[in-house]
Amino acid sequence: METKSTEEEYTNCAVPELKVAYFQQDIAWENPKENYRLVEEAFAGIEGMADVLVVPETFNTGFSDNMAAMAELPGGPTLQFAHQMAQQHNALFVGTWTVKDQSQLHPGKTVVYNRMHWVRPDGTYGYYDKGHTFRVSTEAAQLERGIRSTLFEWRGWRFKPAICYDLRFPKWLRTSNPPDYDVLLLCANWPGSRAAAWDTLLRARAIENESYAIGVNRVGVDGTGIPYAGHCAAIDFKGLPLSACDPGIPQVATATLSKDKLEHFREHWPFYLDFD
Repeated sequence: METKSTEEEYTNCAVPELKVAYFQQDIAWENPKENYRLVEEAFAGIEGMADVLVVPETFNTGFSDNMAAMAELPGGPTLQFAHQMAQQHNALFVGTWTVKDQSQLHPGKTVVYNRMHWVRPDGTYGYYDKGHTFRVSTEAAQLERGIRSTLFEWRGWRFKPAICYDLRFPKWLRTSNPPDYDVLLLCANWPGSRAAAWDTLLRARAIENESYAIGVNRVGVDGTGIPYAGHCAAIDFKGLPLSACDPGIPQVATATLSKDKLEHFREHWPFYLDFD
């Protein structure tokens, strides 16, 4: 979904190399103002040096049992903070937070979504509602799942947005023939006890779709006692790491993605032609 935007203006300024900065955040539990401060400080040292800034899933509150109660209206304070960051860095700001909005399944009913936003420097934005709410937690009972997979563009690059549990569903993230996205962009709160699955699935999604994959997860221990190891990484179309954060440590990492290298690989190895 998109707000009224100046997407054409940004698309015309295509960049052959896309610079992505991502924050492996220790999220302050149910404390949006403190999380705004953490994010602002984390990215302070790279001002003007990135095209895209990415933070974890529910970066403003954590993956809380009170996510629905803490949900904002669509134009709420977290969107305003995201716009501030995008404007300050002249970059796309990407993260998720919970939002109260009209149901896609039940017209006239107000529900809550775990919504990924991509916010541009001019304040326009698009969003994707998490397609697979996590049933082994209270998320599925609190929130309505999104019903649409989507794509968006920024500076000549095509992105596939995804949130945490979506990573386990390859059909939901499958590109087309020919490929319709260049970068899988995933924000998560993925516990450390399942870090091996995270590492494996992130690489698998990059390999099978011949795309870059950026996975941004949190660290620290949340308010329910669950520990997170992070394992944030930027993976290339061969499944090889371009950059990664140190496990368990709040940290910013960067990666430079090459459109020429991606297109050359796809031309030489057009595996997508044999998709089932």
